[in-house]
Amino acid sequence: MKFCRFHLRGAAEVSAGPLYGLLEGGEVREITGRPWETWSAGSRKWSEQQVRLTAPVEPSKIVCVGRNYAAHAAELGNEIPKEPLIFLKPPSSIVGPDEPVVLTPLSQRVEHEGELALVVGRRCSQLKDDADALSYIAGYTCLNDVTARDIQKSDVQFTRGKSFDTFCPIGPHIETQLNPEDVLVELRVNAALRQSGRTSLMIYPVAFLVRWISRMMTLVPGDVIATGTPAGVGPLVAGDVAEVSVEGVGVLRNPVHGAQS
Repeated sequence: MKFCRFHLRGAAEVSAGPLYGLLEGGEVREITGRPWETWSAGSRKWSEQQVRLTAPVEPSKIVCVGRNYAAHAAELGNEIPKEPLIFLKPPSSIVGPDEPVVLTPLSQRVEHEGELALVVGRRCSQLKDDADALSYIAGYTCLNDVTARDIQKSDVQFTRGKSFDTFCPIGPHIETQLNPEDVLVELRVNAALRQSGRTSLMIYPVAFLVRWISRMMTLVPGDVIATGTPAGVGPLVAGDVAEVSVEGVGVLRNPVHGAQS
């Protein structure tokens, strides 16, 4: 199933807040409840042209994994971490499909990082090594871990360079039927391929990450885990269009706007 979150286009968009729905053959059917909770299909539906998709998640936290592909660690001159390297992005950094990434005047080098993201479906804490970690995942989506690289390098730690408003595009929807062990993750800028790697190349695979993170912090339904980015990260400038694609999920497209004065 493909779950989305959307606004109605036109005059109705002003009065109706974002709704959750199911994508079904060119149509969006409203659901009551959120995909990671108890939900039921409603009677109202619209064509995809009548809705505007927005970020399909409302997480309490976004847990990101750094340097989880050896080639990406190498391109930045970093060693492979001996344990997963994790950091947080704030929910205020989220934007949805086709919403702009807005550059910041505080950085001279903003870069893209295309990733597979997990959406937590069940509360999990202190998972054991034999736990079925993927049973705690509601679904999968695309994420762009936009990064002010110069700030990240100068600060050493990641928080400031990763946390600007609009620096976490997510979408276009949540796909529930996916085996995350070996899918292709790619990122294009203005249709030119920049990043390409399979999740089978991850240093720490998806199930391991879920179990490991759950031992540091309780994951609650709706939380997001970004699993790391393949090699090929590079700059974004005003006028660019970045597209993250995850095999079996879809394509997340975002224009890049210049810094606001």
